[in-house]
Amino acid sequence: MTPVAGRGAGAAPRSVDVARLAGVSQKTVSRVMNDEPYVSADVRRRVLAAAEELGYRSNNAARALASGRTRSIGVVTLGTALYGPASLLMGVERAVRDTGYALRVVNTMEGERAGIAGAVDSLLDQGVDGIVISEPIDEADGADLSARVDVPVLVLGAPPPFAAPHVVTAGIVSSQMARAATEHLLELGHTTVHHLAGPQRWYSARDRLDGWREALAAHGRAEPPVAEGDWSAASGYVAGRELLADPGVTAVFAANDDMAIGLIRALTEAGRRVPEDVSVVGFDDIPVAAYVTPPLTTVRQPFDAMAQDGLKLLVHAIENPQADPLPMTDPPVELVVRASSAPPPPR
Repeated sequence: MTPVAGRGAGAAPRSVDVARLAGVSQKTVSRVMNDEPYVSADVRRRVLAAAEELGYRSNNAARALASGRTRSIGVVTLGTALYGPASLLMGVERAVRDTGYALRVVNTMEGERAGIAGAVDSLLDQGVDGIVISEPIDEADGADLSARVDVPVLVLGAPPPFAAPHVVTAGIVSSQMARAATEHLLELGHTTVHHLAGPQRWYSARDRLDGWREALAAHGRAEPPVAEGDWSAASGYVAGRELLADPGVTAVFAANDDMAIGLIRALTEAGRRVPEDVSVVGFDDIPVAAYVTPPLTTVRQPFDAMAQDGLKLLVHAIENPQADPLPMTDPPVELVVRASSAPPPPR
């Protein structure tokens, strides 16, 4: 097939372009895309090949061109009940409701090949006016996200980069909050702080690990070996039993509250008091964090504020495509100090 002449760089392909490239009429393209009968196998193959080559989408998005926007926003998110991703999705749902747009959600599954790219394609096929990506995990085999995206995209957190003409971002970088948690323990007088990290396929787990390291380096403190869990309280309990082998541990920053709670259980069973012997700080401020024993010091994630600010940026980009993006200010880091952190025991 030969390239289509007379098309501007980056312009969305039309059915007439597919027809020209495939050497058929526009009506034939419509018949193929609508899966109508009376089209030969050879013609169908040529039309589909031309559509794939051009990146043409015949669907709700194409039909919406005649009537304007669909007033819908798509969300790509990990299919999980974990507190962070689930809370952020709830925040997005509430924020979208206030904008007057409809919401369409596509879940990816952990370890699924090309999960984000496939989810974005699905949403574009539904004709959404904008896309929110809240995908926290590295995809298997480094899936290609370079597919054409011709609507504004809001990135919450730090998913991998991909090609899109208009990308806006929102949310506090996890490393800043992790650094604040670590510095809190150092300022209490602990010589160093151990880290119970989350699974390193998660961007947030890597960000929190980086923030911990940055805080230790800024204060000239030694960097102890890192323990790694899977976000669950059970993995925090296992890591806690491993940390007990080092009697020099006096402070631990856990990458989420569930692991911190499991860690405290292991320390308590072994006779290590929290915070008298070991201080523990978590991350997220889950609802139960204030009611465990002892109440957990943690960093609160502003899920609702992140979603509301991000949706404001996205809707502005949708409705004002030629305008400059709105200014974005990061919400302050909120460290919630409770009873699980204290100065180290006397030497």
